[in-house]
Amino acid sequence: MQYTTSQSLFERAGHTIPGGVNSPVRAFKAVGGTPVFLKSAEGPYVYDVDGNQYIELINSWGPMILGHAHPLIVEAVQHAATDSLSFGAPTRREIEMAELITQMVPSVEKVRMVNSGTEATMSAVRVARGYTGRDKIIKFAGCYHGHGDSFLIAAGSGAVTFGTPDSPGVTKGVAQDTLTAPYNDLAAVEELVAANPDQIAAIIIEPVAGNMGCIVPSSEFLTGLRRVCDAHGIVLIFDEVMTGFRLAPGGAQTVLGVTPDLTTLGKIIGGGMPVGAYGGKKEIMDFVAPAGPVYQAGTLSGNPVAMAAGLTMLTYLHEHPEVYTRLETVGKTLTDGLRQGLDKLGLRYTINQIGSMYTLFFTDQPVYDFETARQSDLMAFGRYFHAMLSRGVYLAPSQFESLFLSTALTDELIDRIIEAHQDALEEIMAETEGRN
Repeated sequence: MQYTTSQSLFERAGHTIPGGVNSPVRAFKAVGGTPVFLKSAEGPYVYDVDGNQYIELINSWGPMILGHAHPLIVEAVQHAATDSLSFGAPTRREIEMAELITQMVPSVEKVRMVNSGTEATMSAVRVARGYTGRDKIIKFAGCYHGHGDSFLIAAGSGAVTFGTPDSPGVTKGVAQDTLTAPYNDLAAVEELVAANPDQIAAIIIEPVAGNMGCIVPSSEFLTGLRRVCDAHGIVLIFDEVMTGFRLAPGGAQTVLGVTPDLTTLGKIIGGGMPVGAYGGKKEIMDFVAPAGPVYQAGTLSGNPVAMAAGLTMLTYLHEHPEVYTRLETVGKTLTDGLRQGLDKLGLRYTINQIGSMYTLFFTDQPVYDFETARQSDLMAFGRYFHAMLSRGVYLAPSQFESLFLSTALTDELIDRIIEAHQDALEEIMAETEGRN
């Protein structure tokens, strides 16, 4: 494949955009090479500016659950746009969206629309602090909740050690209010809570992690978090920006059987448009202005075009539960095929999969938190990524990202992906043997 135009655009972008991209993972630094600039997409395919076609397994990091440019959603956006792109005032669709979300997600009694997953998580933490009158939160190493200051914190060395900023621009004062524990480690959480009595406002977690690769929690871990929060008056926040409406109509919380106090949503509820939301128990959400004292606002919150797209998407998912049966089949069929190819060649690997989310890790050790994910062979993943790209399969350009499948993947396309996977592995093995 030729990438001449993409290379030219990347060089041009570097003059006016930091790093040449508007979100870091797009720069391909984790896998090397030049990022592919996309031009269009339809169904299971994306097309780049050089005319190359790819079967795509990212789906805009989750929202394209029905594939790209689904006709119903495109029509909804086009129709809404004729009435104006923005009002900065209430509309009927905001109510309809809120009603549908509360109907589909049992734990959400009231919901507030925002413009991104980052806004949703920032706002949920603020409400939890206002509701409890406490300052500190607990997050988990490897979980990504957007680029809010409270979330860009590295782990401390023990239960009484404060976190340190993970990015310049995050103050030490903010870092002191964020405590970090390993994912799937309930004992570490209990230690943090004991060391900070009556100071923890919230525990925020991805119920299925997607930003250290796909990592599924143990059942004891999530139920244990629920128990700890109940015992100590802590607000449990599930960040379902990726998993909400993707793993089930009610999100990961309904699949895993643990109910949070607050839930953050994004991605799918906009059908691909920029949108987010946070919601939960009525008594907590009523602390949000103008009902309560916790301030949060946004001119574009509940944007009419985004609401039209999201409402169309959620309505379709609500009325067609067979979507989730198909996604489960796609996920299992694809990962079973990948395993067969890896086993045939005797390669070391771990595949984590739940529903339509999965990650192939190049390690034979179980991957259950950020540290175990970091043991993967990142060089092997980079070679694998480019070998798949050259065969027309577009993966996430990082080992530490989940892939997201769509109903647009037919059985024939799944077979093509598995075939490309086998060929890519054989190419990598031949290159490795040649170097040795």
